Amino acid sequence: MTMIAILGNGRVGGSLARALTGAGHEVTVADRSSGSAVDAARTAQVVINATPGAGSLQRLTALREELRGKILVDVSNATADGPDGLPAGLLHPGSSLAEHLQEALPDTRVVKTLNTMLYTVMTAPAALTQAPTAFLSGNDPEAKQVVRGLLADLGWQQEWITDLGGIGTARATEAAVLFVPHVIRSSGFAPFAISITR
Repeated sequence: MTMIAILGNGRVGGSLARALTGAGHEVTVADRSSGSAVDAARTAQVVINATPGAGSLQRLTALREELRGKILVDVSNATADGPDGLPAGLLHPGSSLAEHLQEALPDTRVVKTLNTMLYTVMTAPAALTQAPTAFLSGNDPEAKQVVRGLLADLGWQQEWITDLGGIGTARATEAAVLFVPHVIRSSGFAPFAISITR
C-alpha cells in the first residue's frame, strides 16, 4: 500500500483516485484550496499532479517543502485552449511542464506519464481495441520503478510501458496533446491513446 495524494479533483483526478483506492492504496484527493493541497502532500509518499496544466507550475512550486523527497507523478499537459475549449498550443514550446516542475522542485523526483491519452484510458487501458502505450520520463530510475508499479495497479501490462529516458523526453509526449483536438473533431469524444506498435 502506498500513501498517495492526488492534486486535482476533476475527471482525471477522480478517476485515478477511484482506481488506486480500489487497488488498495491510501488515497487523499486535494481540492483547489491551498490548505487542502498542503495537508495532502505532506503525508503522502507519492503525489499525482492532476491539476490543469496551465496553473500547475505555480500551484506545485508553492508546495516545495511538502514535496521535498517525494515522487511527483505529472499527468498534466500545459496548453492554451482554443475557442472550443480544446488544446490550441503548448505553453512551454521547446521545453515541457515536467521539465519546469523538476527545475522548480530540485528535491522532488518528477515522473511524467499518462498524458498521451484520454483520461478514461488511464485507468482502463485494456478497454481499447489494441494495446496503448504509457510513456515514462524522469531522471530517477527508482522513482520510475515505483510509477511502473502504480501503472500495473491501474491495469497497465509492463510491455505496454515505454521508458523514454530523462525528464527532457517529456517535451515529446507533451507535444502529443496537439493531436487531441483533431482526433476529437474527427472521431468524437471516444477513448483513445497513442500506441507504439512493433
